[in-house]
Amino acid sequence: MRPLGFSTGALAYGDFRSALRILASTNATSVELSALRQSELEPLVSALGELRLDQYSHISVHLPSSVQPEFEAVILKLVDRFPPEWPLVTHPNIISHWSGWKALGNRVCIENMDKRKSIGQTAADLRRIFDRLPEATFCFDIGHAHQIDPTMGEAVLVLEEFLERLVQLHVSEVNSESKHDPISLEAATAFAIVSTLIPENLPAILESRVSPDRVVAEMRLVNNLLEASMATIGD
Repeated sequence: MRPLGFSTGALAYGDFRSALRILASTNATSVELSALRQSELEPLVSALGELRLDQYSHISVHLPSSVQPEFEAVILKLVDRFPPEWPLVTHPNIISHWSGWKALGNRVCIENMDKRKSIGQTAADLRRIFDRLPEATFCFDIGHAHQIDPTMGEAVLVLEEFLERLVQLHVSEVNSESKHDPISLEAATAFAIVSTLIPENLPAILESRVSPDRVVAEMRLVNNLLEASMATIGD
């Protein structure tokens, strides 16, 4: 059964504790601990011993998406505090000391990017990144992919080339301002184009910005989309 859950950053801006309290009352089996801003990383690391994470079969960490140059070395030091089996979801634009990231091996999980970033949107971009990080894994963000190419043609190329690296899925709709919104009919249609390429046991992390009372409904919607794609394969 596919692990399914939420990013803490989507549920409670900068407040992973509140987000985990929301998820504790659901059947979520996957969680991404978000430290999307560099000021959030050290508090998350310091709180690890007190977090209740037993309900999750899949746990990942989203590292800061934008950092001051001197903070990159801090990240590379702090990530050793996380369990080695947790993927470290990383935006490639923060990487300048490639050797330090390469030394982390398959703990580094590169995410495909939205239109705001200078690299990481296309299969060609990702190929250059993985050439420098040969053991890195991949987090496929379907919302980013749809924003870059609404036909999802580039998304198909990305998935076909990097399928063996794929360890996590990000699911949401990404609007014109690169904000993560709940799944719409348009996003669901785009999802259907590539969903048959996504392994049935791949953990899915929702990044939809929803109120606490909509968390279960959004999870149910995504789960139904995934199950529908697998039923199509079975037919």
